[in-house]
Parts: sequence; structure tokens; C-alpha cells
Amino acid sequence: MQNLKKVAAIHDLSGVGRCSLSVIMPALSVMGIQVAAVPTAVLSSHTNGFGEVVLKDMTDYIHPALSHYKAQGVDFDCIYSGFLASTQQVDGCLEFFKSYPNALKIVDPVMGDSGRLYKTYTSELCKRMSELVSAADIITPNLTEASILLGVDYPVSQLTLSEVKSMLVRLSGKGPKTVVITSVTMADGKNCNVGYDSQNNAFWRVVYEKIPKHYPGTGDLFASVLTGGLILGDSLPIAMCRATSFLEYAIKTTFGYGTDAREGVMLEKCLPMLISNQCYMDYSAI
Repeated sequence: MQNLKKVAAIHDLSGVGRCSLSVIMPALSVMGIQVAAVPTAVLSSHTNGFGEVVLKDMTDYIHPALSHYKAQGVDFDCIYSGFLASTQQVDGCLEFFKSYPNALKIVDPVMGDSGRLYKTYTSELCKRMSELVSAADIITPNLTEASILLGVDYPVSQLTLSEVKSMLVRLSGKGPKTVVITSVTMADGKNCNVGYDSQNNAFWRVVYEKIPKHYPGTGDLFASVLTGGLILGDSLPIAMCRATSFLEYAIKTTFGYGTDAREGVMLEKCLPMLISNQCYMDYSAI
């Protein structure tokens, strides 16, 4: 019987509003991948729209959980990190990386969106996130996070092809072999997710239709499906297509129902697309 792939997902868990572990676990599970959740924080809801949230910092949980897994001989094919609540949690992620040197190391550097840093992120935590990015094999920042990691201003205009390639190469120069930047609007007016495979010096983009509505958790969902595709053997452009097509389908489905945007995308209605292994998007080399 084929060995089931296993991922340690070091992310936060929000009770209300579909994001982080509440979308990562079902998405990877229906792709046939076992998820071991390592919560960095437990929140009553995500932090965008539900007022003052109840938050429990889980920094003290991460190291003992790792010690338990090592003592029991639990192995992981991938270590996948996201939102971190403290600088000490960066140390926890680096410990996971060191403990599983053969695992694929994926970092979604959750730091901000729409040109703004999240309120919970300090300059020290941003600095430590750069350190974690340097230890990763693959990173999946949005354009805001890519700008923060590079120490440049968030672009106020559409990006040219050369500017996009420059960002991808400079981010890869920090350590990760593969870089995917989401939510990029290029000078030709196309909304894209773009990627760079430094080992083959190959650049890719997948174009998507932008819907005039913002839903929390979409970055988590994209990164989790991308992660699943790569773990299961997709090439980078195919994994990008799979993640982009699923996210576009989920957003369009949710938009069509007109539900409260604070609740995130209607994942429950859309998971069968991942089960059927469908991938509709086209990609192009850039």
C-alpha cells in the first residue's frame, strides 16, 4: 500500500471564519495527505471583522509537541508553517526543520496584506520571519509580504515583467529554492500568481479572474493546495494551476451565494473539486 504523506502544519486555529488550520486540514486531507496540526495560537475568530477576539498564545506547546513526535518516531514528509504569534515560535519552526532534515520545508510568511503589516507583527518578528524564510525550500508570500521581506515599499502601480522577475530572484537569493508570490497585478492588466524555480531558472505565471470581494483565509487555502500538489508530485506550474483554479472556484462559488465575507469561502461546497483532482487553469512561462 502506498505510504500516506504526512505534514506538520504549524499554523493558528480560528474558531469562526474559515482560515488557517480550519481550511488547511480539510484541503490537505481530501488530497490524501495526513495533517498533524501544531497550533501557534487559538483564536475565537480571525482578526478581521469579528471585533475583539479571544486569543490563546501556544508558544509553550510547540517544543513539547516536537519532543513527543521525536520520542515516538513520528516522521513527516513536509513541515509547513504559517502565522506565528511570537519570535520564540520562529525558533520552534527552525527546530522542526532541523529535526526533519529530509522533509520539504514550506513557509507561508503570514505578515500582512493590501500593503499593510498585521497589527500583531513587530519589527523583530518580521526580522525573525526573514530568518525562517532563509531556511525554507519554498515560500508563498503575497505581494505585501514579498515587499516586507525585501525591505521595499509596497508597489503602488502595476508591475512589469522585469520587476516581477527581480522580486522572485531576490527572494530566492535569501535561501528558498522556490518562490511563489500571490496577488500580483502586472502591467498587462492581468491578475496573477507568479513562481520561480531557481534550480531550473524557470519563471511561471497563472492568470486568474479577480472577484470584487475580499475573503479571509484565501492565502492559507492557496498555500495548502499548492503544498499538497507539490508533495504528491506536481511540478511547480501544475501545483500553481491546481491551487489557483481551486481558489478561483471557491471564491466564485462563495460570491455567487452572497454570504457574509467575514465567514471566508464556502469550502464545504467546494472540496469535491480537490477530491476529483481537477485542474482547469493554464500556465505560461515568463
